[in-house]
Parts: sequence; C-alpha cells; structure tokens
Amino acid sequence: MQLYRLMTNMLVGPVCRLLYRPRVSGLENIPGQGPAFVAANHLSMMDPVFLPVVLPRQVSFIAKASLFSGRGLRGRLVGGFVRGVGMIPVDRSGGRASQAGIDAAVEALGQGRLFGIFPEGTRSPDGRLYRGRTGVARIALDSDVPVIPVAMVGTDALFRRTKLPRVRRVGVIVGKPLDFSHYRGRHDDPVVLRAITDEIQAAIQALSGQEYVDVYSADSSRSRRREVSRDATEPGSASVVTTGL
Repeated sequence: MQLYRLMTNMLVGPVCRLLYRPRVSGLENIPGQGPAFVAANHLSMMDPVFLPVVLPRQVSFIAKASLFSGRGLRGRLVGGFVRGVGMIPVDRSGGRASQAGIDAAVEALGQGRLFGIFPEGTRSPDGRLYRGRTGVARIALDSDVPVIPVAMVGTDALFRRTKLPRVRRVGVIVGKPLDFSHYRGRHDDPVVLRAITDEIQAAIQALSGQEYVDVYSADSSRSRRREVSRDATEPGSASVVTTGL
C-alpha cells in the first residue's frame, strides 16, 4: 500500500496541481494531527481526486469493495488508485451497507485519521447543492469529532459535454469546524440527525454559493431521467440530456 501511495503522490498530485492550479483557502482549519472529519459538496467525479491533492494530510473516503479487486488493466489501475489515496473498502451488498460505511468511518476517525464524506451521496446533476444524507450526522455523533465543511468550486465544468476533463482552474474552500457535542448521546434521534445534516449543508452552501435544493440528488436525477424518457416518446419532441458531473 505504501508503494501505491508513493506513486499517487508522485504522479496524481503534481499533474493535478500543474494542469488545474487549484485555488485553496482555509487550510488552517485542518488540524495537523488527530481525527478530523471533512464534509464536502459533490459536483464531479474528480472531487475525490482534488480534495486529497490539496489537503495537507492524507484523507480517507469510503469506496465499494469491488473497486479494490477489479480485473484487467483498467481494474488494476483503479484498484491501485483507490489504495493509493487511502480509500476504505466497504461491502455495499445486502441491507447493512449504510451501517457498514458509518462503522468504517468511525473506526478511521478512532485511529486518528482524516476522513472525508460527500453528504449528498451522489454527484449533483445540475451544479446545485442537494439535501444531505443523515449518515454524516451519525458519524459526527458516534465519533464525537467536529465536522469541517468544504466547498468544491468549478469541478462540475470539467466534464461538461465532454468525456475528457477540460483543463481549467478549480477551487477548494475549507470552512471552520462545526461542533455538535451538545447533541452527544442523541445519535438515534431522527430530528437531531436531520438538524445536524442541514446545518452542515448550510455551512457548505455558505462557502460554495450554490443554490440549495431540499430534495435528494439521487431523486432529482431519477426524475430528470423519467422526464427525458417521456419527452423522447412524444411525437415531435426533442430531448437533451445534461449530465451534471
């Protein structure tokens, strides 16, 4: 694993910094050591790449276990990359996928690691900020670690109407930690979990300047696909599929 990390640091980091010249602010809000928990908006498939590149510590994310054991050249490259950036394998099959992810996150924080999560759960389909999943609140309460809001800026434009990423500047803004210790012991209260999650999303919105949509991103994406499918079957209609990455 150390070899994978060395290769990632020597190749991915320099290339990203050279081509995309990320603007970064607020790094003083990331502690130099000990457990730290960052929560970011999710605009592009490149977000889990840029965030580890700009942060001063290695950040771990949850990734489905199958990514670590892919076959063929592409599978081995993907597996090497996810190992190199310190992703944590989680078995997402069965009914305990969500709890398994929370347990893995709490364990990583208990080991003093820097852990990252995208509360929206999936990429925004249109550049707006969507409702957060309450798993972020469960992790915050179960680990008793403050949440550091982070805004990814401009990464959604990298793949707009193209399969290859455009070369343009992106931004990462790190906000001040949010302390939820006053909710300690209430990790099973759905009202508390929703209140914490909404506060985290509000902090991210204040950093990113995105329009907020109080629905889940995945639900919005499914609705868009249904509308496109319906329009395409109507006589004389034309449909355009816009992918938000």
